[in-house]
Amino acid sequence: MTKIAVAKGDGIGPEIMNAVLKVFNAAEVPLEYAFVDMGKWVFDKGFSNGMTPEAQQAIETLGILFKGPMETPKGKGVKSVNVTARKTWNTYANKRVFQTLHGVDTVFSKADIPVDITVVRENIEDTYGGIEHMLTHDVALSRRFITRPGSLQVIRYAFEMAKKKIAKRITCGHKANIMKITDGLFLDVFYEVAKEYPELKADDVIVDDLCMKLVTRPDLFDVVVLTNLQGDIVSDLCAGLVGGLGFAPSANIGDHICIFEAVHGTAPDLAGKNIANPTALLLSGLAMLRHLGLMENAAIIENALLHTLEHGVHTGDFGDKSKPSVNTTDFVQAIIDNFGKTPQTGAKPMLPDQPATQTMFKLQKNPMMESKELEMEKIVGVDLFIESNEQPQVIANRCLRHAGVKFTLVNISNRGTQVWPTGSIYTNLVNQYNARFESIDGFPLNQQDVIGLYVSMSGDFKICSLELLNMWGDKKAYSLAQGQ
Repeated sequence: MTKIAVAKGDGIGPEIMNAVLKVFNAAEVPLEYAFVDMGKWVFDKGFSNGMTPEAQQAIETLGILFKGPMETPKGKGVKSVNVTARKTWNTYANKRVFQTLHGVDTVFSKADIPVDITVVRENIEDTYGGIEHMLTHDVALSRRFITRPGSLQVIRYAFEMAKKKIAKRITCGHKANIMKITDGLFLDVFYEVAKEYPELKADDVIVDDLCMKLVTRPDLFDVVVLTNLQGDIVSDLCAGLVGGLGFAPSANIGDHICIFEAVHGTAPDLAGKNIANPTALLLSGLAMLRHLGLMENAAIIENALLHTLEHGVHTGDFGDKSKPSVNTTDFVQAIIDNFGKTPQTGAKPMLPDQPATQTMFKLQKNPMMESKELEMEKIVGVDLFIESNEQPQVIANRCLRHAGVKFTLVNISNRGTQVWPTGSIYTNLVNQYNARFESIDGFPLNQQDVIGLYVSMSGDFKICSLELLNMWGDKKAYSLAQGQ
């Protein structure tokens, strides 16, 4: 008997979780449940991360969390409990499977175009790092972190999963044509890992082109791996291809802890009415069963679900409107009554169970992920982000006075567009500039040199932020301004 942590969630969460556990119990799934306190009501009790210490300890001990949808209070300055859970426990890969379900009509099912796409989304980094600042009263900054170790984790998981799935194609969605350093790093890692899997067809598509292709020919795609924010958007787009978030399971995979959840909202307007659709949470639960090696249990339940959908049984949010909908209780009972039956199409193979023995980890310190530095690093300049409502030439004249004997002012930009030494009078400005100083003749600098320039410049300007300009070998580790 395997013990897992269960958090029922908010809104319709308790209803659909109870429904799924009823199915599991009827199928005699060998699981034991430790119910933990997470969600909005926990926030309301003063726990700023949305979970009690006892809940955190239980989840870290058991290694598996099965959770319903959860709400984060608005306007209270607290972080999403869903994102906090994924990041706290380093569940670096968010896997979402989108498949055509017979009985769930979509544009593509009506056109007889099958959809079977697995989206693997990086789950920790990117803009979801959540580090934001107001640089001036008009200018906000969000820092976007893409790391080589983090990219390696999720991309290697995606390739391993694609190999086991016998995928015909694995695609990297990206915006490296614009974000050449951040998305460029993610794309570089993708092709580095691809060399280890010559049997898989690996390619890449710019994310906007990917979205267009997904809504026109989704059958051309198999496994798609993306950065966090882009993966969030694309995975919801893919949910729309198969009937909506009500049919979108989600698994958050980490080395020590995994989270299986429904990604749809809490739907408070439906709560307590016994009309919610539990399919997404049930599909997420089936992914959990397979993760735990309970293959036969998962197949029995999924085949019953597919048979039920195929025969037109539906809750009020989907299905043939000429047939009356059923409530949550009756939908679940129909699935239970169909145990042992298989659908006409898409039946899941009855593989024998392979129960996994959970490995209990007791970490003594935070794992440090760091790749080997292959080339010598040197500082060759600094970007100083300054607040000013003056014109570019006025700013340049003042900056030039501070360059000294080690720095030269090479560029001033505003919102990423060069405005000095060349630019256009038609470029609209905001009250925050980036003054780029580079070392004379590429001579290596140290942090004391940069601090000296900072102190000198601070006599004339409010400096909002700064970034070192680094090079590794002969490769610049910073981008140019638009028009530079």
